Amino acid sequence: QVQLVESGGGLVQAGGSLRLSCAASGRTFTMYAMAWFRQAPGKEREFVVAMSWRDGTTYYRNGVRGRLTIARDNAKNTVFLQMNSLKPEDTAVYYCAASSYSSGTYSRRDHYHYWGQGTQVTVSS
Repeated sequence: QVQLVESGGGLVQAGGSLRLSCAASGRTFTMYAMAWFRQAPGKEREFVVAMSWRDGTTYYRNGVRGRLTIARDNAKNTVFLQMNSLKPEDTAVYYCAASSYSSGTYSRRDHYHYWGQGTQVTVSS
């Protein structure tokens, strides 16, 4: 099992920045990828960005690269989501996810075995 704990959400004005963190514990050696998803009120949970834990390759949702950046601290088994130039449409609960699959489609929810509890990000206009 892998446990994921997110932190760093909050309320920010449009144009502002936030950095989310996701700390993994447990059987982290089984992880092949980590990702961030988000779910806005009344909408489906959607893929934001993923990173291969083996080689650091990143995969971004169309339209967020450049504003949202994923990074990691291998030694701490932690992944970050730096969010800049935030927009009201970025308002959502952000979830961290981890996968033990060595291959597959990183943008699919069913690619991931483990999920964090979510952290709320609210961007005011």
